[in-house]
Amino acid sequence: MIVLNRQPVDIVEECTDSMRVVKEAEERKNEILDVAERLFGTKGFDSTSTGDILNEIGIARGTLYYHFKSKEEILDAIISRMMNRMIEKAKTIAVRKEIPVLQRLTMMVFSLNVSDGHLEQELLEQAHKPQNALMHQKMEKCLLSGINPIITDLIEEGITQGICRTDYPEEVAEMTFLYANTVFDDLMEHSEEEKQRKIAAFIYNLERLLNMEQDSMKEAIMPVFQRYAE
Repeated sequence: MIVLNRQPVDIVEECTDSMRVVKEAEERKNEILDVAERLFGTKGFDSTSTGDILNEIGIARGTLYYHFKSKEEILDAIISRMMNRMIEKAKTIAVRKEIPVLQRLTMMVFSLNVSDGHLEQELLEQAHKPQNALMHQKMEKCLLSGINPIITDLIEEGITQGICRTDYPEEVAEMTFLYANTVFDDLMEHSEEEKQRKIAAFIYNLERLLNMEQDSMKEAIMPVFQRYAE
């Protein structure tokens, strides 16, 4: 009876210890990512060594390599984590059915270029420097794979409502994302005249892609741009 009574306790203790180890490993992994993200954002990916990361955290090289096999693997994990946050933000906008679908589409695309934090903004700025082209390429590829299905769903919702028409919703979604991600990425750095021209071009080209009458999207979309410009 004693053995039988102790066995479940032993199992519970083993499970608790295992959960504690997993939690500690996850915390250490996130600590590495947090430090690496800050260093990549301030110094750049190429100018940051694994030694810099080790010195900042104060851990052994073996501990770092237990979680990540290379500096590029750390970068991949940082990008994945950041892109997942952005994708979740886009999803919360996409499901707000009380907002007209065209406004949701624009809000979602535009929000992808608004940073949630200082470190994230620094990393995004670093990604646009020529020496960090690999970082930028990885970010865009990761974000496109996550965002494109959401944009496609919004376009298909618009088709169902009779607002727009296209036989290629997925391809239109891809073109919309790539155009907006390029143009809106540095929209605030342009003069007011250049900014308005780029916004008008976005509306005009999206209307053509979705077989809509000229200026039919203007009333729905312009308030979104004004809101983010404030």
